[in-house]
Amino acid sequence: QVQLMESGGGLVQSGGSLNLSCAASGSIDSINAMGWYRQAPGRLREFIAIVSSGGSTAYDDSVKGRFTISRDDAKNMASLQMNSLKPEDTAVYYCNARTNRRPYEYWGQGTQVTVSS
Repeated sequence: QVQLMESGGGLVQSGGSLNLSCAASGSIDSINAMGWYRQAPGRLREFIAIVSSGGSTAYDDSVKGRFTISRDDAKNMASLQMNSLKPEDTAVYYCNARTNRRPYEYWGQGTQVTVSS
C-alpha cells in the first residue's frame, strides 16, 4: 500500500504562484511515476503533469511553461510549482502514484487551489 498526502493549496490572485507538495509513505519502493491531476467543479479529473523514476517529465499543454513538476526520492516527495496562475486553474489538485504492484495506482485526497481574478 502507498499513502499520498498533498499540501500547499490555497487562495491566490491571478498571476500568483503556489507550490504543492505530495508526501508518499508505505510501499514507496514500488512507486514508478508520480503525477498531478486536477478536477474542477462539473468537470472530469484531468492530467496535469508526471515525472518518472528516471526524472523524465511530461505536461498537459494547458500548464506547459507555467507549472514544473519535480520529485525528491530521498524525501519521498513530489512537488508541483505553479506560476502565472489563472482563474481557470481553480480546481482540486490530486497527487497520483503509479506502482509496479497491484493496484498499480494510488491517489491522494486532494488539495483545493483557488485563483481569484
